[in-house]
Amino acid sequence: MLSEQVYTRLRDAIMRGDHAPGAALKPQDLAKEQGVSLAVVREALVRVVGDGLADRLPNRGFAVPAFSDRRWQEITEARRTIEPLVLRLSIERGDLDWEARVRAAHHRLSRTPPFVPEEGEYISGAWSEAHRLFHRTLLDGCGNPVLLETFDRLWTASELARRWAAHRAPDRDHLAEHRLLEETALARDADAAAEALTRHLTLTAAALTEGS
Repeated sequence: MLSEQVYTRLRDAIMRGDHAPGAALKPQDLAKEQGVSLAVVREALVRVVGDGLADRLPNRGFAVPAFSDRRWQEITEARRTIEPLVLRLSIERGDLDWEARVRAAHHRLSRTPPFVPEEGEYISGAWSEAHRLFHRTLLDGCGNPVLLETFDRLWTASELARRWAAHRAPDRDHLAEHRLLEETALARDADAAAEALTRHLTLTAAALTEGS
């Protein structure tokens, strides 16, 4: 379906950083670039807005969110409030199978290259998926699908900011941060794991505000 193809290309382009933070997304230009009608591009833009990857501005069309957009800090606040609590439940309730899944998810993440030249300067799709899976696996021991659905929504809403943060803080030691999360969770040290997760989320938010 043509509209699906245009949506996917536009979403991937924003994720790759082809459109800078705060840049206008002009329907006429996008339609010309992709050789499609204005209606198809507008449909794709509305879907991208729904994903949190663009804003619809009154009387000014569409644009990529800016680094300074308040939503990123609001999402981080929500995640720092919710996810450490869910992690505590996961550590309390998780069984041996959960431990095995956490270890496997961390192994995959640690062995997946975060950057590949063909995907541009931002973190790769493969690493992003391994990253999501690791964080979700840490929490899925909680056994509460409503809490996990909340995590899924917040994760999707923060994906663009996460890629920007990795680009703006290239020296950050993600390997050590994720290793600490794995170790404290599997040691059943709920206090240390919750503290490590809170710090992990805070560093991502800080990368967007420093130097903005």
